[in-house]
Amino acid sequence: MIFRLKTSKRTQEIFQELENRTNYKPYTLVKHAIAWSLKENTSVADYESDSDGLDLNRQTITGDNETYFKVLIEEVEGRYLPEEEFFPKYVKAHIDRGSELLLDMYNHAGNMDKYILQVLGVGDTV
Repeated sequence: MIFRLKTSKRTQEIFQELENRTNYKPYTLVKHAIAWSLKENTSVADYESDSDGLDLNRQTITGDNETYFKVLIEEVEGRYLPEEEFFPKYVKAHIDRGSELLLDMYNHAGNMDKYILQVLGVGDTV
């Protein structure tokens, strides 16, 4: 069983930028990134990125909710994922794709308060 993964360099840059702007640490941002990627409801099977970024521990990413992450990713993929595919391949792909979406969502909102309202589906951020 693999317990660590490395994000892309771009994901590392995005997380550093967002941490500077929000004070949210990567262990929080990674969950938002996965959520935004899952919301796209499209496969990441062919998603490719480098592994030159942050070194993240599996427990930091999924915590006690790994089963939920796995089920949600399998639902999007439309198939069962063996352990060696789920982590790190699919988790990393969702983090890397989702980090770009997260940055776009935060930039669109403009600040943390508006981003939170946007996440909750309350109010307009335009």
